[in-house]
Parts: sequence; structure tokens; C-alpha cells
Amino acid sequence: MADNGASRTTFLTVAEVADMLRVSRMTVYRWVHAGDMPAVRFGRSFRVPAAAVETFMEQAELQGGFVEDDDQRSGTVG
Repeated sequence: MADNGASRTTFLTVAEVADMLRVSRMTVYRWVHAGDMPAVRFGRSFRVPAAAVETFMEQAELQGGFVEDDDQRSGTVG
């Protein structure tokens, strides 16, 4: 296939996204299933466009951050 100069989308694994954002993989899966983070399904796994992670982080900064789990949402310590 000839390269016509078009840029290719870079995809990240759920584990890579979790490492970048310092959250658990389960949190990333929740975001994907809730539609908060776009992802593409490859077989049994998901891949997240790198640009989507950047957009997600920018939106989280504007909204005051993101919450990883239910304990943080409710303010309980466990």
C-alpha cells in the first residue's frame, strides 16, 4: 500500500492509558463502557486513540479532574 502522506491514528492499550492517567485498568474500562472515552474494539480487547486520551485529559482539567472509583466519589475512606 502506498503512503500518500495521510497521518495514521496511534492506538493505545487500556493498560497504557491506565498507566498514563495513573488509574486502574478497570477505571479505563468503565470510562470506555460508559462512553466517556472513545475506543475501538479489536477482537476481545479495546484500543484507545491517543488523541482521545489527550482530549479526555483536557476536558478533565476543565472540569476539575476525574474520579477513579466509587470511594472517591462518595468521599469515604476504605
